[in-house]
Amino acid sequence: MSESHYFRFTNAVVIAPLVAVLSIWTVFLIELRFQVNLNDYGIYPQKLSGLKGVVLSPLIHGSTEHLYNNTIPLAVLTAALFYFYRNIALRVLLIGILISGIFTWAVGRPSYHIGASGIIYLLASFMFFKGIFTRHYRLVALSLVVVFIYGSMLWYIFPVEDGISWEGHLGGFLTGLGLAYLMKSDLPPLKKYDWEQEDYDEEADEFLRQFDEDGNFIGTKEEEIEEERIKIIYHLKKKENDE
Repeated sequence: MSESHYFRFTNAVVIAPLVAVLSIWTVFLIELRFQVNLNDYGIYPQKLSGLKGVVLSPLIHGSTEHLYNNTIPLAVLTAALFYFYRNIALRVLLIGILISGIFTWAVGRPSYHIGASGIIYLLASFMFFKGIFTRHYRLVALSLVVVFIYGSMLWYIFPVEDGISWEGHLGGFLTGLGLAYLMKSDLPPLKKYDWEQEDYDEEADEFLRQFDEDGNFIGTKEEEIEEERIKIIYHLKKKENDE
């Protein structure tokens, strides 16, 4: 099958990021409209009541800046996930949210952890490592793009700044790495050149025939050129005069 069968634009490439962005913005607008604070629905580590945040915390954001900073990366990375890994994209999202959320609940500080940044780290980590593991040239290129755009985020898996859930970032990063290693994705077969085929015949290769056994260029032999020339024969017909 051609690469277009594996990497192609589908409705999910638009719908998935649109649903993700609308979800987080809708929850934030509800908080503003009804003057409520939903932070209590975030992940609160080591408490059973805090487990509800494993699913709900990605929808909750503390400020407009927090929401905006997560919106564009979430949309871009979700679209890329469903374009390049459409057969496993939904599983990566669902399993990744659960595992990274439970990780945050298990190791996090006693505070409410909210925001979609854990998902962003999950997606960035997954796509970077998956491209490296598969070694498919298009997916490796995607890995390099992810590093170029989002590589600076790596620092925030460490406790370098107060008020940021580095535990959620670390959970997303490690979960993405694990899923990239464990989950199998359909990939197009790598194109092989003629000389990589098992039945390749060097003597039949017109290019290699122009070199001797020592690799010196000798060109095409004259007799071969003569055989390949097209001969044109002209037949002249005399025109008879009308009597």
